[in-house]
Amino acid sequence: MSVSDAEKIALSTPAFDLNTLSQQLINNSESGFPPVDQWHPEFCGDIDMRIAGNGQWFYMGTPIGRQRMVELFARVLWREEGRYFLKTPVEKIGIQVDRLPFLITAVEAVETEQGMQLWFTSSTGDHICAGPDHPLRVHVNDQTGEPEPAIHVRFGMEGLIARPVFYQLVEMATLEMGETGEQLIIESAGERFSLGQL
Repeated sequence: MSVSDAEKIALSTPAFDLNTLSQQLINNSESGFPPVDQWHPEFCGDIDMRIAGNGQWFYMGTPIGRQRMVELFARVLWREEGRYFLKTPVEKIGIQVDRLPFLITAVEAVETEQGMQLWFTSSTGDHICAGPDHPLRVHVNDQTGEPEPAIHVRFGMEGLIARPVFYQLVEMATLEMGETGEQLIIESAGERFSLGQL
């Protein structure tokens, strides 16, 4: 996973070393993700990088067109005290996230011996099974009244479930009567999640 000279120039800053980041990913390729939670680098400042509400990554106001680079950055994304960072063993760089850092673009229902499992895919290549370690939640936006469904991805960070995917979940859910009225309930990996009230 080498980084071209053009990419180094386009996406490098004095405080951010893409070579270090790339090497860390290579060294941890067996586990799929580097051990970001075990790294404790010093904060090196902010970089002009932003994840928009629709999951698009920008650098200095320009969309990052290389999907490989976006996936590389997503692997070292970190959330701490409400802020988001790109983190390596020696650097921690602040970035801006408009909404949630991941966008969930697909879901697949898989029947197993242990029961139904819902597997979600993000726009950055994450595959997450909803369950005890990856709970689903649906927050209702106070201003729009629209549901904002999300799933825990990793390290305290969530992925926004795209509207077409949420509609799929609604179709798979069952209607149950609860203490506050009828709710749409869906199950995955032995856990029950409410998609909201009717």
